[in-house]
Amino acid sequence: MNAAPLLAVDGLQMRFRTRSASGEKADLYAVDDVSFRVERGEVLGLVGESGSGKTTVGRSILRILEPSKGEIRLDGTDISHLSARALRPFRRRMQLVFQDPFSSLNPRMTVGDAIGEPMLIHGIVRNRREKREKVAELLSLVGLPTDGMDRHPHAFSGGQRQRIGIARALASSPDLIVADEPVSALDVSIQAQVVNLLLDVRARLGLAMLFIAHDLAVVEHVADRIAVMYLGRIVEVAESRSLCRRPLHPYTEALLSAVPVPDPASKAERLPLKGEIPSPIDPPSGCVFRNRCVYALAECAEARPLLRDAGDGRLKACIRDDIL
Repeated sequence: MNAAPLLAVDGLQMRFRTRSASGEKADLYAVDDVSFRVERGEVLGLVGESGSGKTTVGRSILRILEPSKGEIRLDGTDISHLSARALRPFRRRMQLVFQDPFSSLNPRMTVGDAIGEPMLIHGIVRNRREKREKVAELLSLVGLPTDGMDRHPHAFSGGQRQRIGIARALASSPDLIVADEPVSALDVSIQAQVVNLLLDVRARLGLAMLFIAHDLAVVEHVADRIAVMYLGRIVEVAESRSLCRRPLHPYTEALLSAVPVPDPASKAERLPLKGEIPSPIDPPSGCVFRNRCVYALAECAEARPLLRDAGDGRLKACIRDDIL
């Protein structure tokens, strides 16, 4: 019998009460019936345009946001409705790397205190001496000098601050890291260094990771599998290389077409996205991608396509089998 996945998300829904353009009360489904698995030691990439619901999924898993519906199971335990007290030991096992390294660190705290705080909260260290020793180990692990623990965040560059954020996430010895757009706020020259650091840390510590990003080129390099989100729903899941070489959903194909190519004169066929992403307050009927899809049929407006087996361990939410 196969072991249970480290993280299993089933039917996750995140609904916000808001108002429509006319001023009437309305429900906004930022995440709608999302399900996926993350195995131990696996990196699952979660990709999609801004507004697709990726960050909301990550924060719901960590219970930073309270999910409206669904199950979030960590090592077989449903944590989606646990009280703050009951959730505490599970919080130690799931940590977040924030998108913005400039606002995610308290400017009044030294680096040592920022990294050491989770250790004290979770009882990992017994005194200040042990905390400093552990902080020094983590700083070395992420490629920073150990004497930096007594300095404040403003003394570090953006890339160095993100390394500090990674060290802080590792302080509680987690099993799962949620990396929310961890390189999008960094200079291009620094992005590869941070991505390679995350991969190195994952290999050394055997961590699982949910890597959230909008750049498929980065995710392909990082992830074992990729889940593609559009307007709060997952439309395709596949092994990373297979998905990027042969996408099965039109939205995935369009995202890959937007990835810059080394040769501007390349004759490779491009499939640019047309129009704007619809409002989640009033999504299209049936397939939510149909109003931007070059392959759409009249039937696409009739029923919402569910994720289904597309062979070779792949899933897609599209009624058509005669494309891609």
